[in-house]
Amino acid sequence: MKLKKSLKLSEAAQFLNCEFVGNPEHLISGINEIHQVEVGDLVFVDHPKYYDKALKSAATTVIIDKKVDCPEGKALLISNFPFDDYNKLTRFYDPIIPQNTSVGINTKIDNSAVIYPNVFIGNNVIIEKNVVVYPNAVIMDNTIIREGAKIGPGAILGHFAFYYKKKETGFDQMHSCGGVIIEKNADIGASCTIDKGVSGFTIIGEGTKLDNHVHIGHDTVVGKNCLMAAQVGVAGCVTIKDNVTLWGQVGITSDVVLEEKVTVYGQSGVGRDLEAGKTYLGSPCGDARDKFRELASLKKLPEFMNNFK
Repeated sequence: MKLKKSLKLSEAAQFLNCEFVGNPEHLISGINEIHQVEVGDLVFVDHPKYYDKALKSAATTVIIDKKVDCPEGKALLISNFPFDDYNKLTRFYDPIIPQNTSVGINTKIDNSAVIYPNVFIGNNVIIEKNVVVYPNAVIMDNTIIREGAKIGPGAILGHFAFYYKKKETGFDQMHSCGGVIIEKNADIGASCTIDKGVSGFTIIGEGTKLDNHVHIGHDTVVGKNCLMAAQVGVAGCVTIKDNVTLWGQVGITSDVVLEEKVTVYGQSGVGRDLEAGKTYLGSPCGDARDKFRELASLKKLPEFMNNFK
């Protein structure tokens, strides 16, 4: 999330009521979680395991729960509760605006778009030429739907990211201030759910087709001309490159990359990066040919065991 006006380090420290390390005039131009950070951004870290990742990232301001050596050119905000203070900043700069109308503010809908009855459209939404949105779809804040895309009945675009911090009192949700982009001529099936990015965008690529009941997690990027059959579930921060095919009920864990022209057969579980042009099967998935050989071998197991009676 980029700020409309850069924030001084001293101003951020005053707002959060915390100490800082660095030049008081040091500027913060954006607020992003670790997967999305760029130069000028602020990020938070609250566990020693991830200190190096945050301090060596592109982010130039870090909210951290311990005084450490500050890398050159960067600044620190010393906080007892970095997660809470990060949320405090994002909620201030991107508050949830209650809405009691079917179309929100700062929303642009091209005259050629077809919007069926009972569609809810949030704030800061862009719907381009020849888009079709079928009944009961929900298009939440900060969603962009490019030319020629189709949104199926009951689909939900831009709900909050599934991102929580466990505390003694329960789970505290990270405030989502990102959005969703549906590229040109993509089709989103009935009752699909696509979560918004935590601070960036979840993207469905041009020409990609999603069957009914597909779920896409926050900050995932899907390439061009991909196919996903019903009940595919993709976690957050996944990269799916062009021309990938996922058959029914495939599940994909977070932070993995599926290279171009990968095919994954139904009910497979993906927990690692997959090489381009290959076909996969199983849970955990592997090369489909190897998995089929394993299944053929298992069929012979009873006969093999009988030889030892």
